[in-house]
Amino acid sequence: MKRIALFVLTNLAIMVVLMVFLTVLSAVFGINFNIGQQGMDLGALAIFSLVVGFTGAFISLLLSKTMAKWSTRAQVIKQPSNAMESWLVDTVRRHADKAGIGMPEVAVYEGDPNAFATGAFKNSALVAVSTGLLQSMSKDEVEAVLAHEISHVANGDMVTMTLLQGVMNTFVVFISRVVGYFVDRVLLRNEGQGPGIGFFLTTIVMDIALGFLAAIIVAWFSRRREFRADAGAVALMGSNRPMINALARLGGLQPGELPKTIQAMGITGSTLGALFSSHPPIEQRIAALQAAR
Repeated sequence: MKRIALFVLTNLAIMVVLMVFLTVLSAVFGINFNIGQQGMDLGALAIFSLVVGFTGAFISLLLSKTMAKWSTRAQVIKQPSNAMESWLVDTVRRHADKAGIGMPEVAVYEGDPNAFATGAFKNSALVAVSTGLLQSMSKDEVEAVLAHEISHVANGDMVTMTLLQGVMNTFVVFISRVVGYFVDRVLLRNEGQGPGIGFFLTTIVMDIALGFLAAIIVAWFSRRREFRADAGAVALMGSNRPMINALARLGGLQPGELPKTIQAMGITGSTLGALFSSHPPIEQRIAALQAAR
């Protein structure tokens, strides 16, 4: 709740600053940003931006477990049928208890080496591992991966990523329309009753440009989050060696592709396009763990 309150208050504070700035801009350039026939209703725009920015993000969060199971065809272990499944459930339960969260659902899915955690709530999350990961790693290494995913859940990373994405979406919508209005009314001198072609073209261009910038910010935060989850796995395991070994093993394997909706929650991801990558390079993660000794 503290994390949610902080993000909401931060979002509202920045919106207030923006509206004060636009009021000053209005006075300097004579632009009517106020409510009226020829003006832009900033209050209505702010509400519209918040609704558009957060609705999709929260719907995705609430459906995250269902979509993850469907997209990976993960099979939840309801009753262990073999020694490996029993070990997986027991290991996740032990780390969940130590991390102070409710027991997540545990699932296995067919695929190349990878794992992920998802879910809207700490006490009802999902932790899934691939068959490729189970076949290519030792038990200590698999346990380190599970501890890493439990750390994501305990840190509330799924909610934090959703809130951050919502904030980014909100400002993309808000700023692009304000800039579009400025271009239309001031630069192109449109004095008509409604917005002109300049508003619509500028808004489209700004949506795309700011969308890329927002994606870079979200990806940067996601990479920071991975270092924290690695450190959390070390705390749960009591040693950094299993996590280092697991990462080294992953560095020599072709990581399994995850659906885009849960890609950021995997143990590893693509390093193509460093600015847009959800995961830092394996070498940097190992170096961070070694330096933390």
